[in-house]
Amino acid sequence: MTRFAATPRRLRRVSSLRATFTVSFAAVAAAVTVLVGFLSYDAAARLVRVDQQTVFAEVVQDLRDQVREHPLQPQDFASPDTDHDGPLDDIIRPSRTDIQVLGPGGAMVDRGSPPLPVNDHDRAIADDGTAGELEEHKDVDVDGDRYRIATVALGGGRGAVQIAQQFSDTEDLLRELQQRTVLLVGAVVVAAGLFGWWLARRITRRLVRLAGAAEDVARTGRLGIQVPVTGYDEVARLGRSFDRMLGRLAQSEEDQRRLVQDAGHELRTPLTSLRTNISMLRRIDELPPDAREELVADLALESRELTDLVNELVALAAGQSDTEPVRQLDLAELAEDVAIVARRRTGREITVHVTGDTAVDGRPTALQRAVSNLVENAAKFDRGSKSPIEVVVAGPAPRTGAGQSGDPGGGTDMSARPGPVRVEVLDRGPGIGDDDLVRVFDRFYRAADARSLPGSGLGLSIVREVATAHGGTPFAFHREGGGTVIGFTVGR
Repeated sequence: MTRFAATPRRLRRVSSLRATFTVSFAAVAAAVTVLVGFLSYDAAARLVRVDQQTVFAEVVQDLRDQVREHPLQPQDFASPDTDHDGPLDDIIRPSRTDIQVLGPGGAMVDRGSPPLPVNDHDRAIADDGTAGELEEHKDVDVDGDRYRIATVALGGGRGAVQIAQQFSDTEDLLRELQQRTVLLVGAVVVAAGLFGWWLARRITRRLVRLAGAAEDVARTGRLGIQVPVTGYDEVARLGRSFDRMLGRLAQSEEDQRRLVQDAGHELRTPLTSLRTNISMLRRIDELPPDAREELVADLALESRELTDLVNELVALAAGQSDTEPVRQLDLAELAEDVAIVARRRTGREITVHVTGDTAVDGRPTALQRAVSNLVENAAKFDRGSKSPIEVVVAGPAPRTGAGQSGDPGGGTDMSARPGPVRVEVLDRGPGIGDDDLVRVFDRFYRAADARSLPGSGLGLSIVREVATAHGGTPFAFHREGGGTVIGFTVGR
């Protein structure tokens, strides 16, 4: 039920993201298109109207100049000349205007096509004695069309000439342009919405797969799910990061599982021995004194082994998620402290040799545990030898160059070259077989010669974990003249 209930919610979230992306894309496209369309239409309409008004005003002004310069009669405008050089042709040829001629008192001399309306103001202009007097009507309805009309007096009461310019056709053209602009805006919005939906689907398709992988992990708990990753953009980076995170979690889970399995296997032997010895305690009064002492000693040994094993398991588990802060420390000083404690515990002679710069950035407790495990391991296997256990801490050598301040003549620059610091523990014990050298750092691995000795097989595994966490590597090889050299490096 949970699985099928979660899917619609995921689809709703994805659909909402796609819808938001689509609407946003369409809204931006609509806003831009509407703005551009409005500005374009407004500029075109203003240009056309201003142009028509300018032409009409120029024609009217030319007519006024004509009648002022020459005493023209109404008959001069009644019909065009055959030579097309009369005053009427000068008016209608450049402007495509309509002409209607009025006589004295506003009498119709030459009716326009269509006939233009004549009112009292026009009749008064026709009787006006001053040539060029003007009466203008900006918006007149003539047979359903809109006209701009100007009446110009001929002077001396001889009549007047009416000039009409139709602008309803222009307005129809502008309305058609407006309708086409609206249709274009609508088409652009629809196209932008479709493109936005396609783009959102293309982008969210990888997010859907990524969300599906995350939900599969949450539902099944399986961390080995393959995350589909394509491309190199932010979504691809998110997918790769998620895939690496799952890989880290899967590796951590595998390490924990293996640690639990190995720990269970190793704990079974001391627990079985303890259980057997405890069952013998019920008959301890029946045992001879030597057997009693042996039983008690065996119990003490097994309890110590079990305690050491548990402590090392805890240390190993803590090392995998160590939260100890990193700080600068001197590995040579740390090795000296470990040697002091080891001398007191084992009674062995332990020497520390230091070369180069041994300062590193690391976790003191973890590094001290690693060095201590190496020294204790050497003391355990090098029991019969009289030679001291040697601890060598070697850092990069100082570089030689110009002297420091106060030493103008030259000298040694004590700053070290970059490089790892090496910690080695040398013993004269029986050594490690060639087949065992490659496995001594595995968890719970114990060579055949060492299985009779106390220990859990985790000490060197802890060394490997600490070295890896500090950017270094563990190593082990035969020592010339007998014995073993075992240690690790720490990155700088």
